[in-house]
Amino acid sequence: MTTEKRTSCLRLGCLAILAFALSACSSTTKGPGGQISKVKYYHLMPFFTPQTTNPTILFERQHFIYGAVTKKDIIDRFGHYYAFFWKTTDRTGPVTVKFEYQQAKSGLSKRVQEQVVEDIHRSNVSKFQVVGPEYQKSGRVIAWRISILRGKEELVSQQSALWN
Repeated sequence: MTTEKRTSCLRLGCLAILAFALSACSSTTKGPGGQISKVKYYHLMPFFTPQTTNPTILFERQHFIYGAVTKKDIIDRFGHYYAFFWKTTDRTGPVTVKFEYQQAKSGLSKRVQEQVVEDIHRSNVSKFQVVGPEYQKSGRVIAWRISILRGKEELVSQQSALWN
């Protein structure tokens, strides 16, 4: 095998590995009636400030604390913040965005938050938060599942790795 052939085979192999690795990084979840394209998550931890000079990292913490005046207000903001970016193929009727989660101190019990979305756009964002007394009593979120439902039909769903 000549050096040119060996080099071209090596390049082709590296390109195939790169294509496979990039396809594995895709986080879009597709279902029969829609897709969840991105999950954005932030944990505002009590009494922890990131030790960095990067203003973008510090901004996110300040964003969630903004408007809290008293110490109690700040403590009530601690917890988990989720933003789910999703689309549906049929935008005619209302859908329900269902967020199920388990917390560290609540055992196997699952909690649910729901939002009914009447005005469905091409791209949608649903935001959920587990903060305040609920977070202080039951602890951090250890597993979650998001579902987009129309009536009883599940259009698409995505879950964390620890969801069972």
